[in-house]
Amino acid sequence: MAEMSWSARTALSIMERLPHLYEDKGYNGKWSYDYGVVLRGFENLWKRTGDEKYFQFIKENMDHFIQEDGSIREYEVSEFNIDHINNGKLLFQLFKDTGEEKYRKAADLLKSQLEKHPRTSEGVFWHKQIYPYQIWADGLYMGAPFYAQYQMEYEDGKGLDDILHQFKISYQHLVDEKTGLLYHAWDEKKMQPWANKETGLSENFWGRAMGWYVVALVDTLEIIPEDTPDRPLLEKILAETLKALLKYQDEKSGVWYQVVDKQGEKGNYLEASASSMYVCAMAKGIRLGLLNKEEWIMPLKQGYQGLLEEFVLLTKEGWVNLNKNCQVAGLGGADKRDGTYAYYISEPIICNDQKGLGAFLQALVEVEEVINE
Repeated sequence: MAEMSWSARTALSIMERLPHLYEDKGYNGKWSYDYGVVLRGFENLWKRTGDEKYFQFIKENMDHFIQEDGSIREYEVSEFNIDHINNGKLLFQLFKDTGEEKYRKAADLLKSQLEKHPRTSEGVFWHKQIYPYQIWADGLYMGAPFYAQYQMEYEDGKGLDDILHQFKISYQHLVDEKTGLLYHAWDEKKMQPWANKETGLSENFWGRAMGWYVVALVDTLEIIPEDTPDRPLLEKILAETLKALLKYQDEKSGVWYQVVDKQGEKGNYLEASASSMYVCAMAKGIRLGLLNKEEWIMPLKQGYQGLLEEFVLLTKEGWVNLNKNCQVAGLGGADKRDGTYAYYISEPIICNDQKGLGAFLQALVEVEEVINE
């Protein structure tokens, strides 16, 4: 495997270890947004290499869920869960390449959720119906790129202002003026036990929440036309958030901590999924001309090296293992997750989490393109 790029190695490891993503431990065949993170990496790799096996992997995994009539196994519109939109971004390419109507119908079904999805008073999607009046940084990744691509592919680019509005308002509420970092979530009603009674904000800067947000920005900016009103605002948010994150890039390892601003605190650890997402957003930002290459190439290379050195272990078969992934983190819900520092460092740290692997694969594809051009 020596001559293989890291992206091809990682993709091969995923395919050999887990031919069906939905059979991974704990997923039990549910329609989970994690698959979309992995499969987006495969789609990008397929577009770069033209190797059909990557496309087949996407198709097989999606075909388990997408029924002939366009319905989606294990999915209910009425749950109004923004996470459930994420896998939909694979449907556009599948429809284009196969011409099979079921993919278009499934995209229409997911879009019908967004049409009725509950919103805050300022028009931003709630994270889930069970998390009312809450904006989570994660939600922008789950909904915005699919929404943007749907409008571009099937609605002649109408209605993009709604998508830009989602970013604008969420950023206004989540950004911390002092550091430029984004809080994990905001509760409009200021009622949640985790929410500050005055600001409605959760109290910590969780790494992956900002990771979702910056990748959502580059993914959406890739889709929307140059002349879209308010587009410069999204470009500015991207640059400012990444600049804020650079201040917390660990000098020694080149990567980032689970709770980004608490570097030396007991229990904090360097975390793979967030670090992969920041590297991905930087590389893609450079590739799309949103970030100046001369200014960003050094921190990008440090981050990329850091990913390989800090998180990757090869098995005897040559498979890529990605260590130190936060398995999950959220706020409220049945587990009464309180958003404290102690909470974020208490969640399980696992190897080969799909969100981490998917973000890592996406980062590799982008970095290889920028560094090898």
